[in-house]
Amino acid sequence: MEQCPLCNGFVEQTIQCSNCHTIMEDRGKLTDYFDDYSAYMDIDIMKLYDGEINSLENHECLHVLYCHSCQHEETKSFHEQ
Repeated sequence: MEQCPLCNGFVEQTIQCSNCHTIMEDRGKLTDYFDDYSAYMDIDIMKLYDGEINSLENHECLHVLYCHSCQHEETKSFHEQ
């Protein structure tokens, strides 16, 4: 079973903001923001609703990234290992 290296703390990623090039904060999985209980749902089932068609098959975890400098927010996929 593959696991997201960011969710599990295996690695730390430094992502630069595409607007102002400062370091962005990882705010966790995109699917955790869907509703009050989505963070407690099965991860593979939630991947069917994350907006990325092949995230389950490609073993990708979508994370929300936020820039404190310019308030830019974006979603980036990370390959599970």
